[in-house]
Amino acid sequence: MAEIIQRDGTWAFDGSTVRITPGLHRSVPLFRQTYGEIAVPLEAVAGVVYEPERKRGRLRLRLREGADPLLQATGGRLPDAADPYRLSVDIDRSGVAEYVAEEIRHALLIEQIPKEPAGAYLLPGPPVPVSVRSSDGTVSFDGARVRIDWSDTSDRVKRATGPRIIGLPDLVQVEWLPNSGYEDGFLRFVTDDSVFSKLPPEKDPFALDLWGSARRDLLTALVATAVMARLPHPSARTAGRHGRGELVRGDPSLLLAAAPGDSVPPQVPRTPRAQQGPQARPSTPEGIHDVLLRRLRELGELHRDGVLTDEEFATTKAAVLRDFR
Repeated sequence: MAEIIQRDGTWAFDGSTVRITPGLHRSVPLFRQTYGEIAVPLEAVAGVVYEPERKRGRLRLRLREGADPLLQATGGRLPDAADPYRLSVDIDRSGVAEYVAEEIRHALLIEQIPKEPAGAYLLPGPPVPVSVRSSDGTVSFDGARVRIDWSDTSDRVKRATGPRIIGLPDLVQVEWLPNSGYEDGFLRFVTDDSVFSKLPPEKDPFALDLWGSARRDLLTALVATAVMARLPHPSARTAGRHGRGELVRGDPSLLLAAAPGDSVPPQVPRTPRAQQGPQARPSTPEGIHDVLLRRLRELGELHRDGVLTDEEFATTKAAVLRDFR
């Protein structure tokens, strides 16, 4: 086994799997410590490189495109320090780092691992349920539904719409941009109803506006990754666009006329709205009616006061009404 142990973490390669364990030192970013250990199968690896520098070097693992839901969800926008596939190496351990990199490269050559994009996710992503408290609210995912509970500091538009609950079959895409500390980020859940919405994240009832602690808001990538891992693989969506198959939005587990080798995710049954949890909505028709009227009145007041534009009012009103169908 090839292994390197550093304050930043540990990489161990047994010939078939690169096991990455984050370090426990306070210098290790919260995101990597929370994401935890990652077992990367050799077939998911595209390459590895050791980059020596004057004081410290870096080991970098490159994964095949489409192999990892984390990289798919974050789109290469994770800060370097939070990247779990990067290891800082003390200069006196550069020889060990080179050895580990060479062993992985040798195995890739022997096993003839392809470098083409993967047709399915080869890593599972974070386990569910997962819940993260951000500056704009708390977002949770249980494997079937996303729930957003707005914070007291969220925009009045969002608080007026109430908790947002989105079933996995209704999701089209997840968009994530980190809070850099200089510019706000966001976590947006795109559905059939919101795909053409042009609302800014601070007013979009399907998005979390990330403006607080960049260190903690980065954890929203955990939820984005967990959801991404359970959506149809990008290769399946590409197949649908090019006529090889068509995704049925009502049930993302079905891929019609899919070409051989396309990735088809496990079926996720649609959960009846009545079973979406005790906090999803009042149980009686009278309670539902009262909440609906109160939220619509609040939105109407915001519209009359000029807080909401006509487009914003129409979009948020539709979001409220959709919850009560």
